[in-house]
Amino acid sequence: MKVLVDADACPVKDIIEEIASKWGLPVIMLADTSHILSSEYSEVVLVSKAPDAVDFALINRTSCGDIVVTQDYGVAAMALAKGAKAIHPGGKIYTDDNIDIMLMERDIAKKCRKAGERIGGHTKKRTAEDNARFATVFEQICRNSLEGK
Repeated sequence: MKVLVDADACPVKDIIEEIASKWGLPVIMLADTSHILSSEYSEVVLVSKAPDAVDFALINRTSCGDIVVTQDYGVAAMALAKGAKAIHPGGKIYTDDNIDIMLMERDIAKKCRKAGERIGGHTKKRTAEDNARFATVFEQICRNSLEGK
């Protein structure tokens, strides 16, 4: 079992490494070559800047039982299909019960934007509470995974 991170824009890389190291879980951080990424703990994998290159590299390395951290609903869906667990950096756990509606909402929003409609407001700045929520949920996933739950 390992933790795979879609690290291009991941705001919780340090939290992931801290918790994963506590549980003895290896971490693979994947990013494209336009990012500068280094780690004392994680294996860093840099891939081409081609569209979706990081996504495909991550999924190709994902196995049943792994934990995937991603903001991308499509990556989360593919991880779930492979029997992995998936979590958003905001702390939301992706499941077979919620991923379809999330993908549908993403598709609807994309169609609205394409039609010129403005969707949503400004992205809120990440807070300490956001980080604490992610840490709590990620720790729970790590514990449950190691206990076979």
